[in-house]
Amino acid sequence: TSFNQTVTATGRLSSSEPNLQNIPIRNKLGQRLRHAFMPENGYVFLSADYSQVELRLLAHLSQDSNLKRAFAKNEDIHRETAAEIFGVLPLKVTPQMRRQAKVVNFGIIYGISAYGLSRDLGISQKEAEDYIEKYFDRYPKVKDYIEKTLREARERQYVTTLLGRKRRLPGINSRNKRTREFAERTAMNTPVQGGAADLIKLAMINLDRRFKKEGSGAYIILQIHDELLLEVPEAEIDQTRKIVKEEMERAMKLSVPLVVETKVGENWGEMKS
Repeated sequence: TSFNQTVTATGRLSSSEPNLQNIPIRNKLGQRLRHAFMPENGYVFLSADYSQVELRLLAHLSQDSNLKRAFAKNEDIHRETAAEIFGVLPLKVTPQMRRQAKVVNFGIIYGISAYGLSRDLGISQKEAEDYIEKYFDRYPKVKDYIEKTLREARERQYVTTLLGRKRRLPGINSRNKRTREFAERTAMNTPVQGGAADLIKLAMINLDRRFKKEGSGAYIILQIHDELLLEVPEAEIDQTRKIVKEEMERAMKLSVPLVVETKVGENWGEMKS
């Protein structure tokens, strides 16, 4: 595959010919395809995935105390949000409630409207408005952060990521409602998704340097947005797993902990913790 540095507007890498970032994991065909990818003899695959990285970046950018506390205590953020919007104790949250809260949590990052949320969840627009209102009651600094980001975007006509990459927003003050709302959603999402792109690229650079310094036989073969896939000599797997977790979790100093989950497998379709 070829990786493209400057194709996506948020700074994420994209993959082409073939696009290996787009092979499904949740359907049977995708799983069968992944089984076909195998490491060299004497090597295994190691995957390393940032856990809820965009929500952690939102906590850092907004400095919301409830969001930061949830990550500091390693709480289930979707369960905590569900407890708030459904008015129940966390222990009483059902899987269905948690699934709906997950849509709310990620929808906020992408500037979802009450109408959009109602369609995604199959609920009334009034219910969706209530969910969003309760979310902001729980995480008020997130609302402040979004309002501040939009205000500054309208003034500057651009937003920046954590490492200073600019994304220009020529439509942010447009009289055309659709154009303006798209630019507003872009302004909300870019610092978060672009920040995640900055983070993993920095981690990749640090890992490459560390492997060379230590004479490791491991190397990165694929990046799938918040996840890295590496090919690692079998004899080095334990040490490499430790190095990867260390370098990825300390790639940036944030006000919330970064957490990386690793899996190992003899093919890409059978990765186990």
